[in-house]
Amino acid sequence: MGMVRESQFHVLAVDDSHLDRKMIERLLQKSSCQVTTVDTGSKALEFLGLRESNDPNALETHQQEVEINLIITDYCMPGMTGYDLLKKVKESAAFRSIPVVIMSSENVPARISRCLEEGAEEFFLKPVKLADVTKLKPHMMKTKLKKEGEKPSEEENATLKPEESLVVEMILPLNQELELEQKEPMLSSNKRKAMEEVISADRSRPKYNDITTSA
Repeated sequence: MGMVRESQFHVLAVDDSHLDRKMIERLLQKSSCQVTTVDTGSKALEFLGLRESNDPNALETHQQEVEINLIITDYCMPGMTGYDLLKKVKESAAFRSIPVVIMSSENVPARISRCLEEGAEEFFLKPVKLADVTKLKPHMMKTKLKKEGEKPSEEENATLKPEESLVVEMILPLNQELELEQKEPMLSSNKRKAMEEVISADRSRPKYNDITTSA
């Protein structure tokens, strides 16, 4: 497998502060990342293709063609907090593998623990520094390599599936058994015919003192 170029990484940054969005965007671009920024958690879900249904605890997944390698979000936002966004992403079967990083200007240990327990990869204190951004690369690399690893090779496609192999194994002995059953009546008929010819020839030959003379 070849090396993954940093420029292939796409990060979704979520923050209600315009200044903070610009700062994180600039830091990520310095690391050669493509960046998409939104100002609310709801817009982040919409960008991913997730929309809340009538059930507030359920999400509807729509086709999302853009690949996202990481989500970095502010914790304190109106409407939907970064923690709420984290939970929604991790509850989605389609997007739970995307790494989520939380940012906050407040150092609250209970808040940090709760986010990490819910599945956040990192928790950064603002202002985010370039050194913090370098910590994101391994997380983004894992998602990229995992996605590439899920693509089946031509050799794997050519291999029979276990259930297909089992069917073949069952069909071959069955065909051999049917062929044998078809041959048995023919063999019996030929054997009977040969015996009848021998008996008929034996009856037509004259016998002298139990000696059979050939014609």
